[in-house]
Parts: sequence; C-alpha cells; structure tokens
Amino acid sequence: MSLSLLSRYAFFVLCLAVTALGIALIGHWSDAWVLVVIAGVLSLIGLWDLAQPRHAVRRNYPVLGHARYLFEAIRPEIRQYLLEGDDEALPFSREQRSLVYRRAKNVSSEKPFGTTQNVYRNGFEFIAHSVRPASGVDPESFRVRIGGPDCTQPYDASVLNISAMSFGALSANAIRALNRGASLGGFAHDTGEGSISPYHREHGGDLVWQVASGYFGCRTDDGRFDAERFAAQARDPQVKMIELKLSQGAKPGHGGILPARKVTAEISATRGIPMGRDCVSPAAHSAFETPIEMMQFIARLRELSGGKPVGFKLCIGQPWEFMAMAKAMLETGITPDFIVVDGKEGGTGAAPLEFSDHIGVPLREGLLFVHNTLVGLNLREKIRIGASGKIISAFDIAAVLALGADWANAARGFMFAVGCIQSQSCHTNRCPTGVATQDPLRQRALVVPDKAQRVYNFHRHTLHELAEILAAAGLRHPEQLEARHLVRRVSDTEVRMFAQLHYMMKPGELLDGVTPSAFYAGVWKAAQAGSFTPVDVD
Repeated sequence: MSLSLLSRYAFFVLCLAVTALGIALIGHWSDAWVLVVIAGVLSLIGLWDLAQPRHAVRRNYPVLGHARYLFEAIRPEIRQYLLEGDDEALPFSREQRSLVYRRAKNVSSEKPFGTTQNVYRNGFEFIAHSVRPASGVDPESFRVRIGGPDCTQPYDASVLNISAMSFGALSANAIRALNRGASLGGFAHDTGEGSISPYHREHGGDLVWQVASGYFGCRTDDGRFDAERFAAQARDPQVKMIELKLSQGAKPGHGGILPARKVTAEISATRGIPMGRDCVSPAAHSAFETPIEMMQFIARLRELSGGKPVGFKLCIGQPWEFMAMAKAMLETGITPDFIVVDGKEGGTGAAPLEFSDHIGVPLREGLLFVHNTLVGLNLREKIRIGASGKIISAFDIAAVLALGADWANAARGFMFAVGCIQSQSCHTNRCPTGVATQDPLRQRALVVPDKAQRVYNFHRHTLHELAEILAAAGLRHPEQLEARHLVRRVSDTEVRMFAQLHYMMKPGELLDGVTPSAFYAGVWKAAQAGSFTPVDVD
C-alpha cells in the first residue's frame, strides 16, 4: 500500500483498530464499552463515507474529510473574531460594527492615539473644517419637512431613520425593538414591503409604509392593488408616509418568492396572502406600465391616504428610465413628495451573488444623478431626497447630504444596534442573536426593552456626532452641507473637493437645453414620458 493511500485512510484504519481493541478488552476493562461506542461510531461514519457518491473529499478521506466541512462552516466566525482586520469591510468592518455597538450601549466611542486610517491613500475622504466653528448646534433641530405642493399632511422627519426591513425578514422582537426605539427618539421606521404587522403597532413609532409590487397589506386575492384596503391602512395616524418601492439596492430588478412552508399565520395576516401557497413578489408593478401611469398612481395613493406624503424608492439602473419619470412629472404636473435612492451596496437577507455584486448603481452616483436631474428641471424644491446604502456613521450621513440628499436611512446599522453580529446567516432562519429569524426560541434572546433603548441611543449619539461635525465646519444645520465641504484624495499629491470631482447641475439647465454635460443631454433626449423604453437618438 502506497504512503499516499496510508495517509488518506490512516485515521479511518485507526478507528477500526481501536474498535477491535475495545471489543477485545470487554470483560477485562470496565470502560471498554466507551471506547467501542466512540470508535465504532466513527468507523461506521467512515464506511458510509466510502460508500456515499456525492462528496469526493469524504470518499478519499473517510472520517477525516468531515473536518473540511466543519472548518468551512465556521470560517466566517473564525475570520471575524481572529483574523479580520479592523478596517476590512466584509461587508462592514469591525471598526464600523464597534462604533455602533459602543454608541448603542452608551459607551464612549472616542478613539485614543490617533487615526488608523491611511490619510495618504487614494480615496481617503474628510470634511474641511472652519477656523470659525459654530456653537450651540442642536441635533434636535435636524428635521426635514417632507411634503410637496399637493400634500396636505407633511411630515417632519429626522435626518436619520430606519430603512426598509420587513417582518418576516426580521423577527417579531426585532420589529418591536426597532419601533419602540423609533418612538423614543422621534424618528421614522420603514415597514419594508412585508406591510404593517401587529409588532409595528405595539409601541406607536412613526411608520413609513412601503408598498411594493406584491401590494402586501393592500392586495386583492389575485395579487393586484386594492384601493379600499390601502386607504384603510394608509389613513392610520401612525402611518406618516407612503413609499412606493420600485427596486432595492441589493437585488434591483429581481422579484422574490416566500415558499408556502414559510408562510406562517402571522405573515399571512400581515401581508394579506393565503396560507398554503407561495408568496410571490413580482419583479415589476401591475398597477402601472408607463412613467405617466406611475405618476397618476402616486397621485391616487396620495388622495387615498388623505394627503400624506407619497414617494418612491429605487436603485438607479438605466438612467433614461428615471429621466422618463422626470418627464412624466413635467407632463402631468404630478410630483412625488420624496424619492429614496438606494445604492447597490444595500443589504438583503438573501440575493443571487451576481445581483449583489454586479447589478445596480452605487449610492453616491445614483444620488447625484437624481439630485442633478431634479435641479436641472427646477423640480428639486418640490421633492425631498432620501439616501440609503451602508449608512453607519455621522460622516456617512454628511457625505450623502453633501451630494444632494435631505436625509439618510440605515438598515444594517440599526440591526447592529439590536444585536446583529454579522454572522451572515439571515437566510437560514438560524440567526444567533434572534434578529433575522422566525424561530420563537432564537428570537426570545432579543430582549425588547434593552434593545429598544440601544436603538434610541445609537440614533441619538450619531446625530450628536453629526452636530459636532457640522459645528467644526462652521455650519448649524445639515441642509447647509454642500459638495464643497467634503474632500477626497485623488493621488499621492492631490486632493479635491466633491464640488470639483462631480458635475453639479445648475437650476433649469435641462429645461433650457443648455447643459454642457453630454451624458445628461443625451439621456434626456432618449427619455420619453409615455414609456420606459428609450427613444433612439443619433
């Protein structure tokens, strides 16, 4: 027998030998049966490994081959706790997670001995401070009024709110903690497309009701939009805004299916779907097919809700489609009250790898495109813009505000606040901290009063730090942040302000046809209000 063969089967042969030895010792040694049981079980596993047809490693390395699968299973935990660097973003770095944990626990997030950032690397960003810092900047004043000319019930939103996460994706206790924290801090909680569950209502926190292509909570039996059901929920005083979801950053253009076996009685009641059938989220809406019809649908939602702010959320993809929506706004005279721009770096419980990695426009590029388009059409004053996608720190908020956002939404940041440890097991129903699971025993670990206080603390401390940043820059309110206040290193010897790096459109530029940007001019010509399909342009 070759040395290679011996090494492959050595552990299996050892198990067989120990089993035989244990059998021989029975009657001579009282504990021999323990040896027989342990070694015998391992020997049976080895025999099964040799016979099974699916795993080549186990056939070649019986018993021992299982170690490969064990180490693969615990690789994320080993990397996270023993090998990962403080600034390795997978997808959030230890430094980012620690920042949230410390703020959520009311522990100082001050850092001794200087920055660990390489301030001379390309891409390093900072805010230019002033020699005349502002004083008395009050984070309580960081509110944004959302509501255009056709809105009769505007909403004063915080500059940081909880982004869309559905009941079903998150546990009941996670929803309770998030909403109670939102109620304590006076900020908004987006329901996600899974509609308004009883757990969203327990603590009375402000809700943004997201209506997606499945029309959960306001659908007919065949999955189409039901106006009466919508109005009944939308007029509830706890619902402050309506968000029409077109796409999300982590998997834009991709629908979804919740298998029938996962449709619990609670999810069935919340979403308005039958038990025993797959719950389908189509990739596209059935209530409209063209940009003009979309604007008319938005106007209808606003009327049915009693005049509350209605907007839409999307991850930018083909640019002519958003400009087609903008043309429809001009043609119909109907404008949404707000637009939430989601970046492709956004998170989800589960998405195809190719979608997460290679579909959709990153947040900053999408945000700047939406902001510039609205400015160029003289629509920006009527429409507020929210931004979501890996928002964790006060600097993250400042960066998106400088590029045109009025407020920021965070999802995974608030998940960290309620106990998420980035185990990346959201899709398995085995979340170790009870955040992303429907297992009643697992979610019992999430104690709502404690985690709600942490949600409140994280929000409060983050806005306090934003106030400190603004004061250092000589500003008193987030609305004063502009692209000239942020700076990025572009080479070893050069830094540039965001205002120098990005094209910032002037009011009315697109309407007047005088924009010097070939990109914006070309896309504007290709867009048409009556269709999402572009016009062929030379």
